[in-house]
Amino acid sequence: MVRLASFVAFALLLGAAAPALAKPTDDPDWPCAQRRTGEISAAAVWSGPDLASAGRWDDDAGAAALARKLASRRTQMTEMDGLIDEFAASAGADKSMRLTRVFAGALDVINSERNRVIAGVVRYARGQHRLAEKIRAEADKISDEQESKDVSSPSALDDASSSLKWDKRIFDDRSRALSYVCETPILLERRAFEIARKIQQRL
Repeated sequence: MVRLASFVAFALLLGAAAPALAKPTDDPDWPCAQRRTGEISAAAVWSGPDLASAGRWDDDAGAAALARKLASRRTQMTEMDGLIDEFAASAGADKSMRLTRVFAGALDVINSERNRVIAGVVRYARGQHRLAEKIRAEADKISDEQESKDVSSPSALDDASSSLKWDKRIFDDRSRALSYVCETPILLERRAFEIARKIQQRL
Protein backbone atom coordinates (compact mmCIF):
# COMPACT_ATOMS: atom_id res chain seq x y z
CA MET A 1 0.00 0.00 0.00
CA VAL A 2 1.29 3.45 -0.85
CA ARG A 3 1.65 5.70 2.15
CA LEU A 4 0.06 9.11 2.46
CA ALA A 5 3.53 10.71 2.35
CA SER A 6 3.91 9.43 -1.18
CA PHE A 7 0.94 11.47 -2.27
CA VAL A 8 2.20 14.55 -0.52
CA ALA A 9 5.31 14.11 -2.65
CA PHE A 10 3.13 13.75 -5.72
CA ALA A 11 1.41 17.02 -4.90
CA LEU A 12 4.76 18.76 -4.46
CA LEU A 13 5.97 17.40 -7.78
CA LEU A 14 2.80 18.58 -9.46
CA GLY A 15 3.38 22.00 -8.01
CA ALA A 16 6.93 21.99 -9.36
CA ALA A 17 5.61 21.26 -12.82
CA ALA A 18 3.04 24.03 -12.58
CA PRO A 19 5.35 26.78 -13.90
CA ALA A 20 5.27 24.97 -17.24
CA LEU A 21 1.61 25.87 -17.32
CA ALA A 22 2.00 29.36 -15.88
CA LYS A 23 0.50 32.18 -17.93
CA PRO A 24 2.26 35.49 -18.43
CA THR A 25 -1.09 36.84 -19.62
CA ASP A 26 -4.72 36.27 -18.74
CA ASP A 27 -5.03 33.67 -21.52
CA PRO A 28 -5.85 30.36 -19.79
CA ASP A 29 -5.09 28.33 -22.91
CA TRP A 30 -1.61 29.69 -23.58
CA PRO A 31 1.16 28.00 -21.53
CA CYS A 32 4.23 29.62 -23.13
CA ALA A 33 6.43 32.33 -21.64
CA GLN A 34 6.12 34.53 -24.71
CA ARG A 35 2.79 36.15 -25.44
CA ARG A 36 0.50 34.69 -28.05
CA THR A 37 0.36 37.04 -31.01
CA GLY A 38 -1.44 37.08 -34.32
CA GLU A 39 0.04 36.35 -37.71
CA ILE A 40 3.43 37.72 -38.67
CA SER A 41 2.71 40.90 -40.56
CA ALA A 42 4.74 41.80 -43.62
CA ALA A 43 5.35 45.25 -42.15
CA ALA A 44 7.11 43.70 -39.16
CA VAL A 45 9.82 42.03 -41.25
CA TRP A 46 9.66 43.48 -44.78
CA SER A 47 10.66 46.91 -46.07
CA GLY A 48 10.82 46.02 -49.77
CA PRO A 49 8.26 46.59 -52.54
CA ASP A 50 4.56 46.36 -51.81
CA LEU A 51 3.63 42.68 -51.85
CA ALA A 52 0.28 43.19 -53.55
CA SER A 53 1.92 45.05 -56.43
CA ALA A 54 3.93 41.95 -57.35
CA GLY A 55 0.80 39.92 -58.11
CA ARG A 56 -0.27 36.53 -56.80
CA TRP A 57 2.76 34.53 -55.74
CA ASP A 58 1.05 31.19 -56.36
CA ASP A 59 0.51 32.10 -60.03
CA ASP A 60 4.30 32.11 -60.49
CA ALA A 61 5.34 28.44 -60.36
CA GLY A 62 9.03 29.16 -59.88
CA ALA A 63 8.48 31.73 -57.17
CA ALA A 64 5.97 29.48 -55.43
CA ALA A 65 8.35 26.51 -55.44
CA LEU A 66 11.16 28.58 -53.92
CA ALA A 67 8.82 30.18 -51.39
CA ARG A 68 7.71 26.79 -50.11
CA LYS A 69 11.29 25.54 -49.99
CA LEU A 70 12.52 28.56 -48.03
CA ALA A 71 9.57 28.36 -45.64
CA SER A 72 10.15 24.66 -44.93
CA ARG A 73 12.03 23.94 -41.73
CA ARG A 74 13.72 21.09 -43.60
CA THR A 75 15.68 23.73 -45.50
CA GLN A 76 18.72 24.84 -43.52
CA MET A 77 19.34 28.57 -43.14
CA THR A 78 22.74 28.04 -44.73
CA GLU A 79 21.08 26.80 -47.92
CA MET A 80 18.97 29.92 -48.44
CA ASP A 81 21.58 32.19 -50.00
CA GLY A 82 22.39 29.75 -52.78
CA LEU A 83 18.73 29.06 -53.52
CA ILE A 84 17.83 32.75 -53.69
CA ASP A 85 20.89 33.61 -55.78
CA GLU A 86 20.09 30.87 -58.28
CA PHE A 87 16.51 32.09 -58.62
CA ALA A 88 17.55 35.74 -58.90
CA ALA A 89 20.04 34.93 -61.66
CA SER A 90 17.35 33.25 -63.73
CA ALA A 91 14.66 35.90 -63.11
CA GLY A 92 16.13 38.46 -65.48
CA ALA A 93 14.49 41.88 -65.68
CA ASP A 94 11.63 40.68 -63.47
CA LYS A 95 13.99 39.84 -60.60
CA SER A 96 12.64 42.40 -58.12
CA MET A 97 9.00 41.54 -58.73
CA ARG A 98 9.56 37.78 -58.66
CA LEU A 99 11.70 37.91 -55.51
CA THR A 100 8.93 39.93 -53.89
CA ARG A 101 6.53 37.13 -54.81
CA VAL A 102 8.92 34.63 -53.23
CA PHE A 103 8.81 36.51 -49.95
CA ALA A 104 5.02 36.91 -50.10
CA GLY A 105 4.65 33.18 -50.63
CA ALA A 106 7.13 32.24 -47.91
CA LEU A 107 5.35 34.51 -45.44
CA ASP A 108 1.96 32.98 -46.27
CA VAL A 109 3.32 29.44 -45.87
CA ILE A 110 5.07 30.28 -42.59
CA ASN A 111 1.96 31.96 -41.18
CA SER A 112 -0.15 28.94 -42.09
CA GLU A 113 2.26 26.60 -40.33
CA ARG A 114 2.55 28.93 -37.36
CA ASN A 115 -1.24 29.04 -37.01
CA ARG A 116 -1.33 25.24 -36.96
CA VAL A 117 1.42 25.12 -34.35
CA ILE A 118 -0.32 27.67 -32.12
CA ALA A 119 -3.60 25.73 -32.36
CA GLY A 120 -1.65 22.62 -31.35
CA VAL A 121 -0.10 24.40 -28.37
CA VAL A 122 -3.57 25.42 -27.20
CA ARG A 123 -4.80 21.82 -27.46
CA TYR A 124 -1.65 20.69 -25.65
CA ALA A 125 -2.25 23.13 -22.78
CA ARG A 126 -5.88 22.14 -22.43
CA GLY A 127 -4.86 18.48 -22.28
CA GLN A 128 -2.31 19.25 -19.57
CA HIS A 129 -4.92 21.12 -17.53
CA ARG A 130 -7.32 18.19 -17.78
CA LEU A 131 -4.59 15.75 -16.78
CA ALA A 132 -3.51 17.93 -13.84
CA GLU A 133 -7.10 18.01 -12.60
CA LYS A 134 -7.32 14.22 -12.94
CA ILE A 135 -4.09 13.75 -10.98
CA ARG A 136 -5.29 16.02 -8.18
CA ALA A 137 -8.61 14.18 -7.99
CA GLU A 138 -6.87 10.79 -7.94
CA ALA A 139 -4.43 11.91 -5.24
CA ASP A 140 -7.24 13.35 -3.11
CA LYS A 141 -9.31 10.18 -3.41
CA ILE A 142 -6.41 7.93 -2.45
CA SER A 143 -5.41 10.21 0.41
CA ASP A 144 -8.97 10.16 1.78
CA GLU A 145 -9.06 6.37 1.50
CA GLN A 146 -5.75 6.00 3.33
CA GLU A 147 -6.83 8.31 6.13
CA SER A 148 -10.00 6.34 6.72
CA LYS A 149 -9.78 3.72 9.45
CA ASP A 150 -11.25 1.03 7.22
CA VAL A 151 -9.69 0.56 3.80
CA SER A 152 -12.43 -1.27 1.94
CA SER A 153 -10.28 -2.67 -0.86
CA PRO A 154 -6.48 -2.69 -0.60
CA SER A 155 -6.14 -4.06 -4.16
CA ALA A 156 -8.32 -1.27 -5.55
CA LEU A 157 -6.17 1.25 -3.68
CA ASP A 158 -3.03 -0.26 -5.21
CA ASP A 159 -4.58 -0.07 -8.67
CA ALA A 160 -5.50 3.54 -8.11
CA SER A 161 -1.95 4.25 -6.96
CA SER A 162 -0.53 2.69 -10.11
CA SER A 163 -2.89 4.75 -12.26
CA LEU A 164 -1.83 7.91 -10.46
CA LYS A 165 1.85 7.15 -11.01
CA TRP A 166 1.25 6.57 -14.71
CA ASP A 167 -0.73 9.79 -15.15
CA LYS A 168 1.96 11.72 -13.27
CA ARG A 169 4.65 10.28 -15.54
CA ILE A 170 2.72 11.37 -18.64
CA PHE A 171 2.19 14.84 -17.18
CA ASP A 172 5.89 15.25 -16.41
CA ASP A 173 6.96 14.02 -19.86
CA ARG A 174 4.63 16.52 -21.50
CA SER A 175 5.81 19.33 -19.23
CA ARG A 176 9.43 18.67 -20.22
CA ALA A 177 8.46 18.79 -23.90
CA LEU A 178 6.64 22.09 -23.47
CA SER A 179 9.73 24.28 -23.92
CA TYR A 180 10.29 22.79 -27.39
CA VAL A 181 6.64 23.15 -28.33
CA CYS A 182 6.61 26.79 -27.26
CA GLU A 183 9.82 27.55 -29.14
CA THR A 184 8.42 26.58 -32.55
CA PRO A 185 6.41 29.79 -33.22
CA ILE A 186 9.53 31.82 -32.35
CA LEU A 187 11.66 29.80 -34.76
CA LEU A 188 9.11 30.41 -37.51
CA GLU A 189 9.16 34.15 -36.83
CA ARG A 190 12.96 34.14 -37.08
CA ARG A 191 12.77 32.23 -40.35
CA ALA A 192 10.39 34.79 -41.83
CA PHE A 193 12.73 37.61 -40.77
CA GLU A 194 15.77 35.87 -42.27
CA ILE A 195 14.01 35.20 -45.57
CA ALA A 196 12.95 38.84 -45.76
CA ARG A 197 16.45 40.06 -44.97
CA LYS A 198 18.15 37.82 -47.51
CA ILE A 199 15.69 38.64 -50.30
CA GLN A 200 15.86 42.38 -49.65
CA GLN A 201 19.65 42.24 -49.99
CA ARG A 202 19.18 41.06 -53.55
CA LEU A 203 16.52 43.49 -54.76
